[in-house]
Amino acid sequence: AGKMVVRLHTGDPGLYGAIQEQIKLMEARNIPCEVVPGVSSMSAAGASLKREFTQPGVSQSLIITRIKGRTPVPQEESLESLSRHQSSLCIFLSVQKIEEVISCLSQGYPPQTPVAVVYKASWPEEKIIQGDLTDIVKKVKEEGIEKTALILVGDFLKGQGEPSLLYDSSFTHGYRRGK
Repeated sequence: AGKMVVRLHTGDPGLYGAIQEQIKLMEARNIPCEVVPGVSSMSAAGASLKREFTQPGVSQSLIITRIKGRTPVPQEESLESLSRHQSSLCIFLSVQKIEEVISCLSQGYPPQTPVAVVYKASWPEEKIIQGDLTDIVKKVKEEGIEKTALILVGDFLKGQGEPSLLYDSSFTHGYRRGK
């Protein structure tokens, strides 16, 4: 009693974990708890690639998802369904099923859609594999990556979006009036 206990949660505590049930158990026992977030692996992967997930003229949406596994995914949230949006996509917990992932994505994205697989984003042993829907499976298999990787999909990976209006001289915001 009276001790501080830390539950260090690997990965993103609010994504595909068991944090909600752990919080409920703590609350049921009147044990105060605090969730301290870190940098998301998704944000770390984007930074390593030097890419912005939402770029004007390319995509204004980022879909965070996973392929079905032990935890089912509703049909309307399946990769096949989500691929039809052609938004920027970050797929967690799925690299071990890379062939199935690419097969599903091919239902909506064109074959030349860029794909990046980021293994252990922000770790010293980080690896980045880049390709498109036609060749990424082979590249990932050659690298032997089967876990601890994100699959990023979409034209945002080209880095060819339009300039942001934030710095456009005609744009008015809280710090300046546009011309």
